Amino acid sequence: MFDAAFTRRLFLQRGCALASMAATVPCFIERSALGILGDPLLSSQPGVPDERILVIIQLGGGNDGLNTVIPFGDDEYYRARPQIGVRAPGAAALNSQPAALTLDANRGIGLHPNLEGLKTLYDEGVVSIVQGVGYPNPNRSHFTSMDIWQTGRLDAKGSGWIGRYFDNNCNGTPTPEAAIAIGRNAPLALEGDIQKAIAFENASLFRWNGQDLHPSLKEPYDRLNRAGAGAAPAHNEPETQKSFLLRTALDAQVSSDRIRSAVAKEPLVAYPGHGLAQQLKIIGAMIRDGMPTRVYYASMGGFDTHGGQVGTHGNLMRQFGDSILAFQRDLKQQHNDARVTTMVFSEFGRRVKQNASGGTDHGTAAPMFLVGPAVKPGVFANHPSLIDLDQGDLKYAIDFRSVYASVLEDWLKAPSEKILRGKFANPRLFSLKS
Repeated sequence: MFDAAFTRRLFLQRGCALASMAATVPCFIERSALGILGDPLLSSQPGVPDERILVIIQLGGGNDGLNTVIPFGDDEYYRARPQIGVRAPGAAALNSQPAALTLDANRGIGLHPNLEGLKTLYDEGVVSIVQGVGYPNPNRSHFTSMDIWQTGRLDAKGSGWIGRYFDNNCNGTPTPEAAIAIGRNAPLALEGDIQKAIAFENASLFRWNGQDLHPSLKEPYDRLNRAGAGAAPAHNEPETQKSFLLRTALDAQVSSDRIRSAVAKEPLVAYPGHGLAQQLKIIGAMIRDGMPTRVYYASMGGFDTHGGQVGTHGNLMRQFGDSILAFQRDLKQQHNDARVTTMVFSEFGRRVKQNASGGTDHGTAAPMFLVGPAVKPGVFANHPSLIDLDQGDLKYAIDFRSVYASVLEDWLKAPSEKILRGKFANPRLFSLKS
């Protein structure tokens, strides 16, 4: 018998395992864990916007942190990089690159000259730059190091750290809050033991496997809708879980339709035409439409710059800076910027010395970025030493899991120790009203 209390909302919270066993449930349900249906996560903290959102941007391939946040006040930088170093503001040209954008003249720190978009946001007080981020006994394999960052574990095993965030909040059952990745596959970071993320490259192709609603299903679906969210099925309809699952499954199509409808709308600002910007454009559209999604994931590749780095890395920096500026301008036009924090990371940095091919090889520590009105603005921590090295690589100063701890505790209001499976010092990277 169906109990009236067994509502569609309760199903979304507690019935994912049941859904995965039903042959009539489309693949969208099984893969999404019903993530895009339900109420948003509320902060319930005075003076702080509810329905907070985290956007993660992955710079894949190992971004060269030393040519991103540039220690132009350190002569050792230019000795180590005579051809690829970015010149100091006001200095004679070293190569075809313009001079670094000054962040702190006294400390001799600047941004890559093509990061004008990020510098604009930094000057507006919405960017935190966290220097020297890494982990003990660094792994220089792209795959293993990325798994370490994605799982939040040095053994690179288990579920993703964001997936565990959702698992923890739902007390062992799927939660209505969702994670969405823009790309072919959902990253490991979003995969929990219970909660699963969804991923799509193109919103126009995003739909559950049943495609359009079959005419034979329309009448029972309409009848279920007329019955109301908390009502039992009609008297002449079999009182089975399958009937209830039919409604939930068909609601998944409505949700996928909503995503396509949201993305089809023109954004409030112009976005560049390259890949990362277009991913952020989709994310911005879903935020504007009021999707209950709480974590979005975008990625940008091409940072494995072993040779000819100057031009390649410069282009990547311009794309990244322009993309993040357009995204923040969009959020501000929507009046959603206070709800969103964007975190940017790469799996490792590059070695201090340039190689013989005019590039850099796999290294260790690198900067992370947090963007949004809630972050503490400025450059956090000292720039890593270019003399006191670990086998030619920068020594990390801040464990990346400490950054995660700040994001979890101060932004997502979640218990970091349980999620990260260890206690890490919180560097307090947010300036939120109490």
